Amino acid sequence: MSTIRVNPAACDGFGFCSEILPEMIRRDEWGFPILADDAVPEDLRRAAEQAVAFCPRRALRLETTGPR
Repeated sequence: MSTIRVNPAACDGFGFCSEILPEMIRRDEWGFPILADDAVPEDLRRAAEQAVAFCPRRALRLETTGPR
């Protein structure tokens, strides 16, 4: 199981993450991410990994617990 986390102090609100993973990330009125509290579904895992990889401030991380 995986979940996405954000470091709000590092985020500059570019919004790339919400463009890559709109199913789990939306933006507030200032452009900062609001993350779904749910686990990342397996069919969205690749998109979640891309959202983390493309974050210019490295503010996102994908936490994995248990077997994949």
